[in-house]
Amino acid sequence: MKKNIFLYLFIFSLLINVFTYMYFTNKMKFESTRIENLEIKTNSLKDSLKMESDKLYDANYFTLEQNNNAQEYFAGMDIEKIQIAVRDAIYSGNAKAGGNPLINYPQIEGRPFTINSYKILNNRWVIVDFSNGKVYGESILKYFVEDDGSITFETAESLLHANTFN
Repeated sequence: MKKNIFLYLFIFSLLINVFTYMYFTNKMKFESTRIENLEIKTNSLKDSLKMESDKLYDANYFTLEQNNNAQEYFAGMDIEKIQIAVRDAIYSGNAKAGGNPLINYPQIEGRPFTINSYKILNNRWVIVDFSNGKVYGESILKYFVEDDGSITFETAESLLHANTFN
């Protein structure tokens, strides 16, 4: 009887050890495959981030911040202040009753044109997007920083998108 109890205890402990071994072995395999999958996802996300970063760099190639020659043109001047002055000068025209004077188009259906957004391309050009709420267009402006710090503009070219006329 005593031998049977020890035999049963031995078999029981052997089974518990086998089940414990199998459990931890499978757990390790599961964790290792999970880690591998996460590493693959991480590498994929790093590649995607690099691609998007490259796209952003390419998209910002034509900006005052990226253009060293344009920055040298403004040597000794604070480029950030120039950008703020250009922005303020562009948007200040939107407050005028007949619309922004930088837009070379008259009011359409009694609605004046205002500038919605802009991008400073270099030390001479700004591209703007404008609309009157129904008709949209774009324009290239030349800007000049005067000796007194004021900003003056010339409209180089403008276009209205024909598909926005209703």
